[in-house]
Amino acid sequence: MKELEITQQASASGVILRVAGSVDSTTAPELQAAVLQATGAPSGSVELNLAEVSFLSSAGLRALLMGSKALQKRGERLKLSNVPPHIYNILNLTGFTSFIDVKT
Repeated sequence: MKELEITQQASASGVILRVAGSVDSTTAPELQAAVLQATGAPSGSVELNLAEVSFLSSAGLRALLMGSKALQKRGERLKLSNVPPHIYNILNLTGFTSFIDVKT
């Protein structure tokens, strides 16, 4: 079984990436590549559905930061939805909730 699974779907306002599994130093580059590819469009929102994410390391936070910075350049904010409580705590403690839209 793969440690991380990312599926992309188009929405009316942009792109939704569904992320499932553990985001650690091994799998974070895959997440970062998917997020940066999604932010490559000239407009539209990018949302990550994290309902099935079991773990998020500092490498995963870096992937989110890179995506957030790419979107900020065009005046958008990265959106995270269905964030599990343990992942929300990490995002909140590290200050990520101040520049990323997070919905639990």
